This record gives sequence, C-alpha cells and structure tokens, in this order.
Amino acid sequence: MRKTPVYVQIAEKIKNKINTGQLETGDAIDSENEICREFNVSRMTVRKSLAILINEGYIYSIPGKGNYVKKPEFSKYVVQYDEMKNSINSVDRTKLLEVNIVKPDDKLADKLRISKNKNVIMIRRIFYTEGEPVAYDIKFLVYYRGMPIVEKEIQYATFPEMVSKKTPLFSMKKEILISVEAADEEKKRYLNIYNDVPLLVVEQKFTDQENKPLGVGITYFRGDYIKLWGESL
Repeated sequence: MRKTPVYVQIAEKIKNKINTGQLETGDAIDSENEICREFNVSRMTVRKSLAILINEGYIYSIPGKGNYVKKPEFSKYVVQYDEMKNSINSVDRTKLLEVNIVKPDDKLADKLRISKNKNVIMIRRIFYTEGEPVAYDIKFLVYYRGMPIVEKEIQYATFPEMVSKKTPLFSMKKEILISVEAADEEKKRYLNIYNDVPLLVVEQKFTDQENKPLGVGITYFRGDYIKLWGESL
C-alpha cells in the first residue's frame, strides 16, 4: 500500500484542527519553523503543505507575519451542469434545426468581443426525452477560415465538445449564467408548451487561456424537465 506523502499528512492534520474547531477563523497556525520541528521535515516540505491549504481555501498568508485560518466562503457553490443530463432528466435524442454562418448582432458581438463583420457559426437544436421536447438550444461559435462544419457531429455534441475543436478542454475557462423567463411563441411551439410552464435559461461562455471568447451557448429548458445541483466549495 502506497504511503501518504508527509506534506499531505501535515496538511490533513492542520485541516482537522480547523474542521474540529481547535483553530478558528483568524487564528494563526504554527510557523514554518515550528512545523519543521514537529514533523522533522524540511522547510520545502512544509511549504508544499501550506500551498495545499491555501489552494483549498483553509488559510491565507500575510508576508512577514505568518499564515492564518481563512473565513469559509459560504456563498460559493460548485454547480453540476451537463446540458444533456441533469438530476431528473437525460436527453436521449436531438433534432438539428439549423447550422448556418451568420453575422452577429450588437449584443452577440459584444459577448464574443468581435466586430459585427466577423462570421459566427449558429447552431440550433431541440433536445428530447422519451419523445417529448424538453429544451431549445442555440450555440454561437466564432468562425475561423477553413473550420470544418460536420452536421452529424454537431447534432449530438455538447457545447464543450464543440469548442474543443479549436482549443483543448483543459485550457478553457468557462462561465455560466442561470435565469428564468417566460416562453415566447416560438419557444412554445418548439417545446409544445400550452400553459405557463417557465423556462430555465442556462447561458454558457467559453474562453481560451488568454480570455478570448470561443463561443456562447444558450439552452432554454422546460422548467418541469430540469433540476440543477450544487455543493459548497
């Protein structure tokens, strides 16, 4: 059985003190020298432990003074989102309505940080579950000369898969905006809505490592077919 590295053990011991209330918000943790002596390790090992605690949000550092227990971020959550699958529903079929190269309007050009003369690929789809339309989906990808458009691949691809044709997934940054709105006549027709079922609107934006937008996607879900889940950081 592989032994846990010493620097991880040190980080876990300090985390345990914080989680059990032995160390509270604002308390100073032991100095690097004190931790070195306690565990009989080098300063480099201790600094690797402290880096873990800082990255995970347990402590913060004040240069020249030391390290202190950080106040927990109760207002931050990690939201689990997959446009093809959520906690109450999975998409089992998609219908490709349109793939077209268009010019962006003012709002879209601003989101993508491009001129109105730049070409954009527009993709419109309907998502189905057991024969019922559950979401109207529209994507806008910045178009590059020679960029292939394979409709068969687009029909079933998620948004991350679409933009990864240009930039590796691991190097992307992403934003998500969630809102609620009433369905207009077009979306009512696409989603077979005959009453006042609200739409959950999820807007995604992907950027590269230089924060240059790659694409914007908006999915309009019937409110009775989606539920998102998140947990605190």
